[in-house]
Amino acid sequence: MQDARKRHASPFGEGLTHRPVACHGAGMCAEQQQTRIDDIRTRSYSPSWATIHNSCVRNMNIAMTEPLPQVRLKNAWHSTQPWIFQRLVEKPAQRPKPGSIVEVVGVDGVFMGRGFYNGHSRIALRMLENDPDVAVDAGWFLRKIAEAVRLRREFLQLDAVSNAWRVFHSEGDGISGLVIDRYDDLLVVGFFSAGAWRHREWIFNALRELFPGCRFHSFADEHVQKQESFDYKDTLGTQPAIIREYGIQFRADPAGAHKTGFFADQRENREWLSHQCTGKRVLDLCCNTGGFAVYAAVRGAADVVGIDIDPAVIDIAKDNAHLNHVKPRFVQADIFPWLREAAAKGDLYDVVILDPAKMTRDREQVITALKKYLDMNKLALATVKPGGLFATFSCTGLVSEEQFLDMLRRAAFYAGRTVQVLKVAGAGADHPWLAQVPESRYLKAVFCRVLD
Repeated sequence: MQDARKRHASPFGEGLTHRPVACHGAGMCAEQQQTRIDDIRTRSYSPSWATIHNSCVRNMNIAMTEPLPQVRLKNAWHSTQPWIFQRLVEKPAQRPKPGSIVEVVGVDGVFMGRGFYNGHSRIALRMLENDPDVAVDAGWFLRKIAEAVRLRREFLQLDAVSNAWRVFHSEGDGISGLVIDRYDDLLVVGFFSAGAWRHREWIFNALRELFPGCRFHSFADEHVQKQESFDYKDTLGTQPAIIREYGIQFRADPAGAHKTGFFADQRENREWLSHQCTGKRVLDLCCNTGGFAVYAAVRGAADVVGIDIDPAVIDIAKDNAHLNHVKPRFVQADIFPWLREAAAKGDLYDVVILDPAKMTRDREQVITALKKYLDMNKLALATVKPGGLFATFSCTGLVSEEQFLDMLRRAAFYAGRTVQVLKVAGAGADHPWLAQVPESRYLKAVFCRVLD
């Protein structure tokens, strides 16, 4: 029942004066180019934070050279939520193009801030900056992205753990609809708003400065393009990257796999859970490219089985196992009939992992999504040995943690199992979310023992 994570492939969209894939350093000899790439891989090369800061400061506190289009609100607005919906916004006489940066004023005409405007989207305004003296320009984008990189490198010190982490997490880092992932020397840029897409050249230029010698892959989901009213063709021909996490290797292939090519959000969850698998029999349901299964096998699990409906990700999972010299068994199958058959045979596992794809993007379909979660969790619980461990996940942002835990309670009841919750977690710290934007806290992770 796991829906396949979508592939992305096509050239960069119109309007770019420089193709991002050509960022290895024009005019450099092959040896120089390789040195730059090697620098990134060893993390020995990075621009001085003082240099970045100075570059950003030059673009701050500068008067706008041209007045921005102005958008007025219909009602008083006192929220710090960066999304302002269409019903609260007056239609400007001359509509800016989707994703344009505008000046936002309140119903009284008082300056409120600057943000992305989209007259075609349910979210009319995505607020970016509330300081009237700060221009939202190329320097502003560089400063925001540099701040995000500094958080990961200096505060979280992720380079010591992995060469794969989320560089920028949309609202959590201050630019709505911009998602950037790093896989060694490959940066994967996802556009989830017309504003991020429209200002992509500023984004790519900032990344070139922060990650010299990088490669790019970029994409925009079809449903996002439709909702946000823009047209973008994804990168063609991106070569995969080999990444490491806690000493374990994976192939990140955004052009040939799904979404970004690998899901770094589960990094800490994979690491914690893997240490509970030593000598155990492990079942990884909706295994995708084999993250949990490979971790378990590397940490000494006695037997590991991974199940996924998508044959393409099964092939990648097998390759990832080979990279680490382990041999979990991967099976291409729909988990529903597979679990029913396993339960009928009395086939039980010490550790069962259930990590399905996103169930819905539609608020009207949340109840239906919860029913699907209920069905698959009930079936999965039937395959856990008494005293065994059950790890269940939801990456559906519209399903709250409270709803997910209530679903688990009901699934345990219908399965006739007693569930002891050990811990509740989410995405890694490189996926920060704002308290005023709980929708961006999308990943729910529940680790529990099945007592009987």
